[in-house]
Amino acid sequence: MNIPFLGHRRKKSDGAAFSADPEGVAELLSECELLRSQASQEGVRLDDSAASLEALDQLVPRWRDDAEVLPWLGNDAGLYLGTVIVRTVVGAVWEVWPGGQPVVRLASGREFDVVAAGHEWAASGVPELSQLYAEVAEA
Repeated sequence: MNIPFLGHRRKKSDGAAFSADPEGVAELLSECELLRSQASQEGVRLDDSAASLEALDQLVPRWRDDAEVLPWLGNDAGLYLGTVIVRTVVGAVWEVWPGGQPVVRLASGREFDVVAAGHEWAASGVPELSQLYAEVAEA
């Protein structure tokens, strides 16, 4: 997912991870409207917790039949995974690569491309979002 205005914002802040308004950017990335709508229709409440990732993993993937919805849902799934990580894993922050791709940077310095992971999950269900979260939370 390329978010050009985030890339420009990063350049203006001399490479700092959203130093100008990290809360605002985190809020923007956490919207995930399509995913939240799909989950709500299935009775799943997305409360930015690891348990909500497990609930998403249990959804019947009806979106896989819709080529237009699949990439958007993949973006949302990745951004939601990143939101849960940033809000629950100590030291995790949003970072934007030079091309505008949002990633999560852990306190260890390791970067995790959550959007790519979200696309894989939306397309095949593997790896599960809760499994990815557990791996990242361990690191």
